[in-house]
Amino acid sequence: MIEHIGVAVKSIDESEKIFSTLLGSVPYKREFVASESVTTAFYKTGNTKIELLEAGSPESPVAKFIEKRGEGIHHIAIEVSDINKEMQRLRQEGFVFTYDKPRPGADNKMVVFIHPKSANGVLVELCQEIRG
Repeated sequence: MIEHIGVAVKSIDESEKIFSTLLGSVPYKREFVASESVTTAFYKTGNTKIELLEAGSPESPVAKFIEKRGEGIHHIAIEVSDINKEMQRLRQEGFVFTYDKPRPGADNKMVVFIHPKSANGVLVELCQEIRG
């Protein structure tokens, strides 16, 4: 299931104004994710979410993305029930990950990213709800 679509933005404050108007709602959560040096804001949109991503430093992956490609869709996140098992399965199928183990991410999730070169140029995030 698609858990969310990540959108890289230069200014989360300005982008919240745009997306709040578009979606007719306000974000239900905003948080800083230290492991990725990014501030996020989440909107619920039916069965999925939209995540706005603002770089926390010029070295962050989101800052590099915006510098190279500009603002826009950054990644598609897929919810999985066992992230480690899914990583093992996908590695056996030839997928390459941007790092070796899942990390704490936004919205109470463990996350890992599949390198875009493995997925037709799309950055794909696997995410699993942190339980207990």
